[in-house]
Amino acid sequence: MAVQVRVTSAASQDLVQAHDWYELQSSGLGKEFVRTVDAVLAFIERNPTLFSPAYRDLRRVLTKRFPYAVYYQCPDAQTARVIAVLHTAMDKARLHPRLD
Repeated sequence: MAVQVRVTSAASQDLVQAHDWYELQSSGLGKEFVRTVDAVLAFIERNPTLFSPAYRDLRRVLTKRFPYAVYYQCPDAQTARVIAVLHTAMDKARLHPRLD
C-alpha cells in the first residue's frame, strides 16, 4: 500500500548539507546522493512498514553507496514522515529534538 511521504524541514536541511558537502568533493556527486535518497523515499512510499523501528518509533533505511540513513515515522496508515537524513556515524541523540 502506497503512502504519502512527507519530509520535514530538518530532514530537508540534512539533505541540502550533505548534497553541498558531496558537491565540494566532486562535481555531480551531490546530485547522485540526492538521487540515492530519492530512491529510498520512493521505496518507503511503496513499503512503509517493511522496516522495524530502529530507535524509539523511528524506522531506518540505509542508502546505497553513501553512508547515510533515512529516519522516518509512520504516524498513521497513510503517511510516512521523514525526520532526518543522517550520516551513519552521527550520534542518534541528534534525533531527540526532532521527535517532538
